[in-house]
Amino acid sequence: MLKVSNLTTRFHTRNGIVCAVEDVSFSVDRGETLGIVGESGSGKSVSCYSLLGLIPMPPGKIHSGTAIFDGDIDLLKASEKILRKIRGKRISMIFQDPMTSLNPFLKISTQLTEPLEIHEGVKGKVALNRAIEALAEVGIPEPEKRIHSYPHEFSGGMRQRVMIAMALITRPELLICDEPTTALDVTVQKQVLDLIKERQEKLGTAVIMVTHDLGVVSQVCDNVNVMYSGRIVESASADDLFRNPMHAYTRALLKSIPATHAKGERLYTIPGLPPSLTNPPEGCSFHQRNTLGKPELCTSDHSPELTEKSPNHWVQDCPGCLARSAS
Repeated sequence: MLKVSNLTTRFHTRNGIVCAVEDVSFSVDRGETLGIVGESGSGKSVSCYSLLGLIPMPPGKIHSGTAIFDGDIDLLKASEKILRKIRGKRISMIFQDPMTSLNPFLKISTQLTEPLEIHEGVKGKVALNRAIEALAEVGIPEPEKRIHSYPHEFSGGMRQRVMIAMALITRPELLICDEPTTALDVTVQKQVLDLIKERQEKLGTAVIMVTHDLGVVSQVCDNVNVMYSGRIVESASADDLFRNPMHAYTRALLKSIPATHAKGERLYTIPGLPPSLTNPPEGCSFHQRNTLGKPELCTSDHSPELTEKSPNHWVQDCPGCLARSAS
């Protein structure tokens, strides 16, 4: 469905060039869920925005790479006219914050029917009925009445459901979910994830799940890419990644999950901050924060490359991050 190769996106600012995404490659098949995880600022969202032409240019610029969609369309080189036909129809996106993604001045009915009018030419009562059905499918009570409401009249969880309905109303082939459960309570989070999974199974949609929550990844993802400092540091199936995490950063993320600690035990946190993307280190970017490996062995003169350590399990070949500390 989608094959991304060597994607590099940078932002040219007054303070220097921000290397947001560097040489990122991944693929996702029909009906599959790919998780992209990492701390804030690791390049997860920028990778996805680059695919849809949503990077502001300037200051952003895609320096290299290809993103082949459905075998023949390179999203990175496609014209704006072609991208407008694909966005919202064949590829849809659920954005992080529904309150800022939904237009506060427009009723939900207007915002839900817009994709149908643009991409399918469906208008009037037919489009409105499709929108009401979409709200009902995502669990909005009394959709015939609520569809005429404004975004501020919905709770956070309900607004997120509206965003899902909007993303799925055109039955896309690929759905990109950018932190779809951020700021939602645990109960609503599960409902949202179950809803996405249900619609995926019904429509055969490929899903890219961008999140910092490894608990979400364990529930819904088939394969996982772990990103740090704009690069993929480890890539494997979800089962393999949780069973045998190889990179020190992946192990640190897993160790920081509260559920892995005994009651009353001090929570593990990754020390320090990620390196500046305007002045990235020449060697291993995780060197200064590596407490679970052997930082003295980390590469210092070149960025470690992804290598296949076991079947379909790729990891940055940094000796210090692959090693395990004695503690």
